Amino acid sequence: MNEAIRKLEPTAMWNNFADLNAVPRPSKKEERVIAFAKAFGEKLGLSTIVDEVGNVIIKKPATKGMEDRVTIVLQSHLDMVHQKNAATNFDFNTQGIEMFVEGDWVKANGTTLGADNGIGVASIMALLESTTIPHPAIEALFTIDEETGMTGALALKGGLLNAEIMLNLDTEDDDELTIGCAGGIDVTAKGKYATEAAKNSSAFRITIKGLTGGHSGMDIHRGRGNANKLMNRLLLNLSNDLDIEISSVDGGSLRNAIPRESVSVIAVSENNKEALKKQIQNFESTIKEEHNTTDPKLVVTIEDTEIQSHVLNKDFQFKLLRSIYACPYGIYRMSPDIAGLVQTSNNVARVIVKDGDYQIQCLTRSSVDSEKIDLQHAISSVFELLGAEISAAGSYPGWTPKPSSPIVKLMSDLYKERYNTEAKVSACHAGLECGILGTNYPDMQMISFGPNIRGAHSPDECVQISSVQKYWGFLLETLKRIPLKN
Repeated sequence: MNEAIRKLEPTAMWNNFADLNAVPRPSKKEERVIAFAKAFGEKLGLSTIVDEVGNVIIKKPATKGMEDRVTIVLQSHLDMVHQKNAATNFDFNTQGIEMFVEGDWVKANGTTLGADNGIGVASIMALLESTTIPHPAIEALFTIDEETGMTGALALKGGLLNAEIMLNLDTEDDDELTIGCAGGIDVTAKGKYATEAAKNSSAFRITIKGLTGGHSGMDIHRGRGNANKLMNRLLLNLSNDLDIEISSVDGGSLRNAIPRESVSVIAVSENNKEALKKQIQNFESTIKEEHNTTDPKLVVTIEDTEIQSHVLNKDFQFKLLRSIYACPYGIYRMSPDIAGLVQTSNNVARVIVKDGDYQIQCLTRSSVDSEKIDLQHAISSVFELLGAEISAAGSYPGWTPKPSSPIVKLMSDLYKERYNTEAKVSACHAGLECGILGTNYPDMQMISFGPNIRGAHSPDECVQISSVQKYWGFLLETLKRIPLKN
C-alpha cells in the first residue's frame, strides 16, 4: 500500500516519509523514532546528538559556495497524534501507518496520517542526505512530544544551537507564512464519587459518533460538534425527564483533538424504556439538524446492555452534569487586533466517569497569556463547585509576531515572485514550538510554513501531493536566498 507513496515527487522526501511512518511514534512514546532519527544522522556521518529529553539535533555543513551564508535551523517534531475510527483495527504502538493515494491526496486507512509533522521531518531528512541541493549550514532540530505538552521544546537548553534563523515546517496551508501562535495549558478536574446500587432494571449503551473532530486549535473556529458536550447535553435532558441512572461515561481521547465519539451506560425503569428510545431519537434529529454542515456523519445509537450493579449517586450525578454543561467549549474570545484570528479557546477533550473515579481534561489556548490564565480560572471554578481536585500543567507560551523580521520579508517577497500573489502572513491558534524555543534563543528569527494538510488530529487527515511539490520548491529556493553572514 505504501509503495505508491514512494513513487511520488519529490521522491527523496516521500521515501523518507514512508520510512518515518513505518515507525510507531505516539507522543510520550518516542523511543523508537528517536533511535530512528539518531541512526539516520549517524549513517550520514553527520554530527548527531540526543539531548537529555530525547530531542535529536543533526548538523550538516554548508554546501560548496554557501559557506558565507548564515546558519539556519530546520525544525519539526517527531511525534504524531494517534487517532483512529472506532471500527478500525489498528495498534499504534506496534504498526506503521497504512497509506494510500487518492487523486491528489495521500491518506491513511482509518487512522491519522502523521503528515503533521511527518512531512516536515521527511523534508529535513531529504535535505540532510542530499548531495546536490544547495543550502547554508543546517542545524536540524527534531523535537519530541509536541502534541501533548511541548515538553521537548520546553526542555531544549540554550547553547545547543548557533543559527540565526529558524524555519519551522509545521504550518498546514501552503499560502501562509506563520509568524505567531497561541500558547496553551492543560486543565484537569478529577475526583472520586460515591456510588449506589442501581434501582432501574433496564440498561442501555448510548453512543454518539461520526463527528468530524479535528485539531483543537486550527479547527476550533469551525463550529464542529464536541462529542463530550453533546453526550452531556443528552444525559442532562434524560436525567431531568426520565430519572435515569448513569453507570459510566467515556468520551474523547486526546487533549488536542476535538472529541468525535462518546459512550455512556445508563439504566432506566422498565416503564420508561420506550420513552427513552423516543427521546434519543428526537435528540439525534435535533443535533443532526444543528450540525448538518459541520458534522454530516453524526449518529446517536442505543443498544441493550447488561445491567450494572452500581451507578452514580443522585447528588453527584446532578452536579456533574451541570458542571460539564457550564464548562466553556470553543471560542472564548476573538482577537481584536488580527481579523479572523481566535485569541482564546477551550477544548473539553476527555470525560471519564467510571467505578467511583471521574476526570475531565481540557486544553485551553490563547495568544494572550493573561487571558489564558483567566479562562483556566473560569474552568477551574466550575469544577471546584463540584468538589473536584484541579490541576493545571504543561503551560507553554505563545509566539509573539514580529512582522518586520528580515526572514519574513525575504520569504514574503519570494512567494510573490514565484506565485504572483501575496502570501498570507499571519498568526495561528495552534501551538507551535517557536515561542517556546525563542525563550532560550531570543534573537533567532523564526517563521513557519508547510503544505496543505487537512483533517489533522483526526482519521480524515490527508496531505495534498501537488501542494507538497509547491512547498518543496519554495523551501529549496528559500535555502538559496538565505542572507550572507554579517
